[in-house]
Amino acid sequence: MSVYAYIGCRTTKERNARGKGISVYSVEKGRWELLQLLEGEVNPSYLCLNEAQNRLYAIHGDFCQVSSYEIHEDGTISSINTVDTHGTNPVHLTLDPTGKWLFVANLQTGGVSVIPVNEDGSLGHIKELKFISGNGGPGYISHPHQVKLDGSGRWLLVPSQGRLQGIGKITVFEVDSKEGDLREHFVAKARTGAEPRHCVFHPNNRFCYVLNEKDSTAALYYFDEEKGTLEGKQILMTIPEDYTGDGWASAIDIDPAGRFLYVSNRKHDSVTVFTLDQENGRMSWLQNIATEGVQPRFITVSPDGSQLLAANELSDTIRVFDVEEDGHLAYSGVTVATESPVCAVFKTK
Repeated sequence: MSVYAYIGCRTTKERNARGKGISVYSVEKGRWELLQLLEGEVNPSYLCLNEAQNRLYAIHGDFCQVSSYEIHEDGTISSINTVDTHGTNPVHLTLDPTGKWLFVANLQTGGVSVIPVNEDGSLGHIKELKFISGNGGPGYISHPHQVKLDGSGRWLLVPSQGRLQGIGKITVFEVDSKEGDLREHFVAKARTGAEPRHCVFHPNNRFCYVLNEKDSTAALYYFDEEKGTLEGKQILMTIPEDYTGDGWASAIDIDPAGRFLYVSNRKHDSVTVFTLDQENGRMSWLQNIATEGVQPRFITVSPDGSQLLAANELSDTIRVFDVEEDGHLAYSGVTVATESPVCAVFKTK
């Protein structure tokens, strides 16, 4: 079966963007062929697929909506519906294990939306909005930047940047998939000014790696699947020690076997590779490589683990790297020209 890639982007003048909508590519033997550009979608800046991979969901960054799309047999998409998240600037989304609930992180207004998903893939009216508290009581929020399920699907982790009004932290919610409820269960606070942005889990579900945006660090936490708790164990810089300029860490991913961790650095415009100790999860620096573009906001490892994609938002390219046996990255020779890219997901079924 063909592999299809769906590319989200920025589209608005306020973002100085050049994107036009969601792009659909056929990917075969390193060749990317544009099949469709669904124009008119405003800032479809983060995407996710359902388990069957016949539905696509996209948030509309800087605004307050999320949309659903049908995926056809030929990989192309068509709109199903759009609903309000009841929050401003949604930045990340994920489906619960049953596929009946969509969770959305609203960065600007500090809430996590719980939105029902109907059998036909359409989205219903919001069920609940859980606020991530900040400093000073009501009205103070901590700016959630991701909604990430652990491997068991019982727990939803929400890294929140904090910023001026809030607290940099990772909040763990217990998920009730039957009722679509989230119950705040545990909080792990980050270093002051670190601003947790995204996290990933090792396949063993015991090691959780958190990327901190503002201080350009990656942190290892031990995750207890039974208790739903995090314990900090290690923190490393994501930019080279001889680089004295500003950092702005943006994305994190792990290879399917859990051997290597990859993070992207805006301003430095690079990807850093860490090897992972399989016994204790500790990170060791392996490589830093330029993305040959500007502002790699997003990275992802391909489903088979053989390649890594770096989306250079401000230079309109996706740079494709081969993952070597020891985890090093090497440019594959493939650069996909696409406007203001900020996300990519793959259909493999």
